[in-house]
Amino acid sequence: MSTNTPVLFADLNLIEPLQLALKKSGYTTPTPIQVQAIPHLLQGKDLLGCAQTGTGKTAAFALPILNRLAMQWSKPPPKSTTVLVLTPTRELALQIFESFNTYGENLNLKSAVIFGGVGQGPQVKALSTGVDVLVATPGRLLDLISQNHLTLRNVKTFVLDEADRMLDMGFIRDIQKVLTMIPKQRQTLFFSATMPADIERLASSMLTNPVRIEVTPVSSTAEKIDQRLMYVDKSQKKDLLRFVLNDPSLKRVIVFTRTKHGANRVSELLVKNKVPSEAIHGNKSQNARQRALDAFKAGTIRVLIATDIAARGIDVDGITHVINYEIPNIAESYVHRIGRTARAGAEGSAISFCDAEERAFIRDIEKVIGQSIPVDKNHPYHSVQVENAKMMSSGKAKAMIEGAGRAERRGEGGGGGGRRFGQGGGGEGARGNNNGPRRPAVTTGAGGQPRDESGRPHVGLEKPKPKKRLFGFGRPK
Repeated sequence: MSTNTPVLFADLNLIEPLQLALKKSGYTTPTPIQVQAIPHLLQGKDLLGCAQTGTGKTAAFALPILNRLAMQWSKPPPKSTTVLVLTPTRELALQIFESFNTYGENLNLKSAVIFGGVGQGPQVKALSTGVDVLVATPGRLLDLISQNHLTLRNVKTFVLDEADRMLDMGFIRDIQKVLTMIPKQRQTLFFSATMPADIERLASSMLTNPVRIEVTPVSSTAEKIDQRLMYVDKSQKKDLLRFVLNDPSLKRVIVFTRTKHGANRVSELLVKNKVPSEAIHGNKSQNARQRALDAFKAGTIRVLIATDIAARGIDVDGITHVINYEIPNIAESYVHRIGRTARAGAEGSAISFCDAEERAFIRDIEKVIGQSIPVDKNHPYHSVQVENAKMMSSGKAKAMIEGAGRAERRGEGGGGGGRRFGQGGGGEGARGNNNGPRRPAVTTGAGGQPRDESGRPHVGLEKPKPKKRLFGFGRPK
């Protein structure tokens, strides 16, 4: 199907229950990746998709997966799933889970989401009777498999989302373990915002004659993002941040740091200066992170401070500015960060604070994005010394920063959640520990018993009646 020809969702051969759900949600025109991916996925083909965040890739794979499930439905055995979606962070897992429920509201299918940082009881219960779609982070997935609460031998469709972030977070061994547990005869969908050589190798080992789709150039940045670079002494970054935030045009802002401790320091600085803000990172409980995101979406707080790991999965419209308080030491992370603004055709700005130790990272970033970032000297903290500093090698600079914060980045949080393969308490690290409180979460999809945050049924609420089949598709009544 030519992407030059205007198409509607109605043209994509999706069944009527999905069309009805899309219409209810106000979706009529698919994005380029949806136009290109959906017809191939409906045919059961493998897919390699290179797409930035905000391009609509979740719907690009969720819609055809639901379509095929409805047309070929069979009851999943207990403790199993038909579709497995593997994603790096709990925020992104929740977002994908909610999308499946939204698009599939007229299909009587069962979905569940599992991740670390919360109690496993409700998750185990949701899996006990089998699910059609399971969205998971690697640590909790392997943990529940090791406890015999889940098997992957019935998986027919496997989706690996945000593959580049998976590798950045050290999940490569976990991915390899999962691949040994799922059938070789399957449909595989592989998505990544960037396609460096190691990602290409991983993709080639997983996919069979895949259709390749690239909706934007590899490692490109959105055209409507105004990028600026500010050279500043490390000791004056906090002063520069206060100065920049005095501009009222910065209405909804994400400030990025490399570590959770850095996020906490920036948060304390802003609170002290009476700037409405919250920090999210791996040491925060899931409930605290969700409250912060909800407040940010509602406009109650103006600034959200986040680490790269915690921020993956943030899908908030109207973010006017992204501030790199600390320059990422992985060039591709810059693309992910600034992609939080200028979404859905809007305009946005990205401001990067660069000290002497970070100049090498800027050089690497400019190589990846294929352009130079304009230097903004129009601020009172411009440092000529930093601008003219001799640039150390990026390897040496990266080693210095990793030496200072290695333990922090490995887990991005030490709270409870996973047991053996726990995801750093925050559900995100390559490995974690079992310290800290467990916090239950509701995980069952449509049709389950209403429950509160402790996993107990709500008092006074009746179990909803099973949904009727619409149009003859989906699970039997």
